[in-house]
Amino acid sequence: MEIIDAIILGIIQGLTEFLPVSSSGHLELGKAILGAQAVPEESLLFTVILHFATALSTLVVFRKDVFDILKGLFQFKWNEETKFSLKIVISIIPAALVGLFLNDFIEVFFDGAIVIVGIMLIITAFLLYLADLAKTTEKGVSFRSSFIIGMAQAVAILPGISRSGATISAAVLLGVDKTKSARFSFLMVVPLILGKVAKDLMGGEINFHGDQAIAMGAGFAAAFFAGLAACTWMIKLVRQSKLSYFAIYCLIVGLIALAWSIWG
Repeated sequence: MEIIDAIILGIIQGLTEFLPVSSSGHLELGKAILGAQAVPEESLLFTVILHFATALSTLVVFRKDVFDILKGLFQFKWNEETKFSLKIVISIIPAALVGLFLNDFIEVFFDGAIVIVGIMLIITAFLLYLADLAKTTEKGVSFRSSFIIGMAQAVAILPGISRSGATISAAVLLGVDKTKSARFSFLMVVPLILGKVAKDLMGGEINFHGDQAIAMGAGFAAAFFAGLAACTWMIKLVRQSKLSYFAIYCLIVGLIALAWSIWG
């Protein structure tokens, strides 16, 4: 993998992890265009590294929230921070189960299946359109809605289904305030990503080649800084109810992906 390719893919990951346009779908499209799938095991490692970079950028953007949550937890009381943490735990159960028992099945879709990416992007566009029609409320995330949002996150493991788009749309359609939906969506994925990285490290699934260190480091940095910018921007966009613009974007890219797979 060339350094410039790693930087481009890192920027794609950083921007699309938070914008509701499917980071995994764009990564697959980017790899197909750049030809960055020459070494399959390296592709899996690089994907993990980029996701880890955006997890760190999430912690930086929401550092005050994370600090308040940790401070509340160490009070060892049934307070708002404890309730929120439990909701996060509930939300990651569906995706964790999918990762544990359907990992081999899911990885089949991360092999240049551009047709699937196109179809899923169109589905994402439909979800975002529905969410944009939802009424504005001040309702928070309940224990029941946290599990439903978690189910949306589990489905979003498929490339082309936006994780943030699916979870924010699910939350908004359940009547949750849009800003609170975005906050919950971004924070709920952090333990899932860190858990996946730990699982891969302990399971020996990651194969590292020393000659790729510089390229992967460059991709990590690109994803981290792009993630910082995109996360901050996305919070503002959600407050302004601009999901329909992303719906149009996903629809266009999805149709282009289908056309690419047929005639490309």
